[in-house]
Amino acid sequence: MPLLDLEKTTTGLSKTWSGFLRAWDRSLRSGNYPETTRYNYLLAAAQLARFLGEYSPDQDAGAAAEDPVEVTRAHVEAFQAWMIETRSASTALNKHKGLQQFFKCLMLDEGEIVRSPMERVRQPKLPQKLVPVIRGEETSKVLGTCRGREFAQLRDEAIIRLYRNTGARLSEVGNLLVDDIDLITESVHYRGKGGRDRRVRFGPRTARAWS
Repeated sequence: MPLLDLEKTTTGLSKTWSGFLRAWDRSLRSGNYPETTRYNYLLAAAQLARFLGEYSPDQDAGAAAEDPVEVTRAHVEAFQAWMIETRSASTALNKHKGLQQFFKCLMLDEGEIVRSPMERVRQPKLPQKLVPVIRGEETSKVLGTCRGREFAQLRDEAIIRLYRNTGARLSEVGNLLVDDIDLITESVHYRGKGGRDRRVRFGPRTARAWS
């Protein structure tokens, strides 16, 4: 089942908003944007439209809820603050980036606006969080659960060692194909966010687990 369901994403939006989002999706598809990126971009714009119609404190938000051309900096800032309060700063930042692209499309591709309302909207600041380092004994305990010669056990050990060796994202390992593992060079081909490919080396123990 595809991640992006345009009908569902635009449900409840005005015809004007829905029309612009459909045109934008067509433009993104023609630019070969990954489905995940398209989904996140379109969802951000659709959520802004729904916020303007249901939650915005601005008295003039009704017009913007009908037509994105009427969206102002104040509307976006109110939406962004609401996202921080009801979700998180990282989610608000994700929406900020999607809306930047949407209003850029309205301005440059569609010629509907002269200036983007995002022009002076600040990106949300994210709190700095230290990522905890998993100690060796903790990894050994996880690997200990994979002892055995059954297929599932061998598979799980190979995957865990790959995570440990390469520091990959969950989605990068989840999207691997058999041909992405090169045991001759002891390296793996990852497909990262935004179509960014990279090849990463791994150690001999991981190579043996995959052989």
